[in-house]
Formats: sequence, structure tokens, C-alpha cells
Amino acid sequence: MNPQPGTDPLAIAALDTERHVAAAGWDQPARLFALVRTADLLAREPHLRDQVGEADLADDALSAIEQEGLPTTTSLETLLGRLAWPDEVDGCALAIERMVVPPEAERDLPERPEEAVETLAAHPGRKDVRLLAAVLRDGQAICLLRQREHDSDDAVATGPDITPGLVAALTATFAP
Repeated sequence: MNPQPGTDPLAIAALDTERHVAAAGWDQPARLFALVRTADLLAREPHLRDQVGEADLADDALSAIEQEGLPTTTSLETLLGRLAWPDEVDGCALAIERMVVPPEAERDLPERPEEAVETLAAHPGRKDVRLLAAVLRDGQAICLLRQREHDSDDAVATGPDITPGLVAALTATFAP
């Protein structure tokens, strides 16, 4: 599956959401969004009609609704493991920032986790990235990756399997 960002509703919603997150800069906590069919949202909340553009009214268009107030003391795994969505939610998206280091940077790390993180963060080959994974209940998924050193809307990589573990974890939040 290779969504076409120009026509695929999930890809469009993911790109719009990633740009929204990027507008707030770097060094952000994880941000979670519910994805809902825009037509269904407007049927439930008609007063929102003035806030959407014509492009948002395309067939099967999705709207992202940020889930504010996420606990910052909970691990991402714990948060996703406890997450469940009501039937009105068609999908979700999660944006997280991570550091990526070359494999050799992980050799001979200090045993204490805090020291290991400090060592990795100071590595000259470290790259900061923002990942956004978006999934629908039917299993469709897309991932986006933005690098801090190439921080531009036209330099965002997209693909269905950039972060397979995150896609699987988000998909599991829709399990009955």
C-alpha cells in the first residue's frame, strides 16, 4: 500500500497534522490526534462548518482532533496500552520526537540509563527526527519523518512502514 498524498484522505490528514505539529517547533512532547471523517464531525458539530475549507469537504476527508492533556510521566508504551477510542473515531495519529544514532554509537554505553542517554545525545552522528504515524481502523497506515537538520515541509519522507512498531501499537488501540 503506497498512499498518494494528493488524493488519499489518510495521507492528506497526516501531512496536515505533521505540518501543524511542525509549526510549533522542536522539543515537543508526544502529541496524539483522533482522526474522524469530516462529514461525520460536521453532522455532529455543525457550528464547525465555518472552520473548514472546501478541500476539507472532499469525499472521505479526515479531520484531526488533538487529544490534549496527555500524561507526561507515563511511558509511550503504557499510554498506548491503555488507550481506547469510541466508535466515532475512525483513526489516530501520533507525533513523537526521537534521536537517531549510527549503530556503532550504541557500543560500550554506560550501564546507567541516564548516562547512556547523555552519551547518545552527545554523539556527533546524532540526528533529531520527528515521526508521525497515522492509522485507520481498517488497517491503512502512513508514516512521516522530518529531520531537524532538513526542517522543511518539502523534505518530509512518507511511507507506510517507516515506523512499523508505532503503526502496530496505534492499530492495537482499535482492537475490540
